[in-house]
Amino acid sequence: MLSDIAITDLGVIDHARLDLDRGLTVLTGETGAGKTMVVTGLGLLLGSRADSALVREGSSRAVVEGVASLPDGHQARTVATEAGAPDEADLVLVRTVSAEGRSRAHVGGRMAPIGVLAEIGEHLVAVHGQADQWRLRHLDQHRDLLDRFGGPELEHAFTAYRMAYEDHANAQRELTELRAHARERAQEAAALTVGLERIDGADPQPGEDHALAVEAERLGHVEDLRAAASEATVLLSGADEASGVDDAGVLGRMARARSALQQAGDMDPALAELGSRAAELGHLLTDLAADVASYAAGLDVEDGRLDAVNERRALLSELTRIYGADIDEVIAWGRSAAARLGGLLDDDGRVDQLDAAVADLAAAREVAAQHLTRQRQRAAAELSAGITAELAQLAMPHTVVAVEVRPAARPGPAGADDVEIGLRSHAGGVLRSIARSASGGELSRIMLAIEVAIAQAVPGPPTFVFDEIDAGIGGRAALAVGARLAQLARHSQVIVVTHLAQVAAHADRHLVVRKSDDGHVIRTEVHRVEGAARLEELARMLGGTDSAAALEHARDLVDRVGGQVVRAWENGQDVPTPATTAKP
Repeated sequence: MLSDIAITDLGVIDHARLDLDRGLTVLTGETGAGKTMVVTGLGLLLGSRADSALVREGSSRAVVEGVASLPDGHQARTVATEAGAPDEADLVLVRTVSAEGRSRAHVGGRMAPIGVLAEIGEHLVAVHGQADQWRLRHLDQHRDLLDRFGGPELEHAFTAYRMAYEDHANAQRELTELRAHARERAQEAAALTVGLERIDGADPQPGEDHALAVEAERLGHVEDLRAAASEATVLLSGADEASGVDDAGVLGRMARARSALQQAGDMDPALAELGSRAAELGHLLTDLAADVASYAAGLDVEDGRLDAVNERRALLSELTRIYGADIDEVIAWGRSAAARLGGLLDDDGRVDQLDAAVADLAAAREVAAQHLTRQRQRAAAELSAGITAELAQLAMPHTVVAVEVRPAARPGPAGADDVEIGLRSHAGGVLRSIARSASGGELSRIMLAIEVAIAQAVPGPPTFVFDEIDAGIGGRAALAVGARLAQLARHSQVIVVTHLAQVAAHADRHLVVRKSDDGHVIRTEVHRVEGAARLEELARMLGGTDSAAALEHARDLVDRVGGQVVRAWENGQDVPTPATTAKP
């Protein structure tokens, strides 16, 4: 239950405070005073979409604060505690909207996502306005209302159907895609096969292209390399058989230097150290000479090797031109292509599997659809009787409502049924869809009857908010609507925005929205009216004035609704509230 709401700088509202309680609370006021803006503020508090245009002109932000009194175990309380709010009976909710469009939410003093407010609102308040009446003109809304009324059994049947429908749809979609793209997939498989055959025929090895490039470079300069190696050998060893030169070379000179140093080393340790270093250099030069000789020997390659290397490089270049930047990428492409080709070649088997699966899933969907239809038919009969009974108390005693469940043209995500709420205005009349035959006033009462019927059958939010649901009615019908709202308020908190005195007269608590203009600033405030002040407001609603005739009319209205209430007010006596004395 909502116990208190404060609104600051929202639209035309400067500051307003709504002191709420159990029972029926009505909100009235002149057109344009800001009644609907109060409902807008409540919507913001419950997570509806924010708009910077809602912020009062000249203000930096709009703020809506509310207190919800929740018993232990209430779902809204559970949602709040999971969001980090303290587990307390009185839950404080805050929503702010800045002039720049930023929106923030606080739950129990803790910042929270806007979605948490919306989730709390789903368990806390049901808001209904004229838009709900217009939704009755769309047949898909008829099905939604029936499903909401159907309770857990229908909900479970609907969930089972949705799962069966989605399973079938997913399998059918995959099968259709496989068949629709069979030619493209065959072409892709052929291209992959050609590529894999070319790669397998070449049998490239990791890094082979880089190794061949190095070898080709060496083979292309083999004579220059051989000459350099031969010259280095002569310089190192000092022997050149081709020229007949026999020189000690670097190795010979190093050997003599080492010997001279070692012989004199006995006389001076420092010189002995230099001899050791000369010995080390001799070993290194010996190794170098051997390596140079080995390199030179390796330059004796077989005839035609360079041509073979270039041919191999050309073959590998053709692969890298198509399948990768280098041979390593070509090999990786081959692995990926082989896996893809395996999947493509399995398509025929997959099509056969999907054919069988689609048939089985279609049968399962049909079984689930039939069960859902039976649950809807059961709920339709109960809802029809409930709405008809409610309408009898809303000045429509001869009206019969029938909720029809008919086979749809084809199964869809919501089932295999079309649902339509039909209306028969009098005995012997033709049953017509309310989407085409009901007037605005009838839609208002039908919507109220549906909500009351659903509320009585299915546990729902503890608070109902009706925003001018009485549009298009008056007279006895308005009195009947007020009485029915009062009866609903005996078990739930009901807040009604109304322009009809016949409805307002049933209230336990009457709040008036008033707008004032001092020539500089327009302000809207909310006041609770009682006694004579309430009587004056009812007179204004009835005739637009507080004349003696209008006051007498208001007095008569209150007498009819709640007994001799005015006389008790004038005498300062406590009296039963109109909601508890109204006769629906």
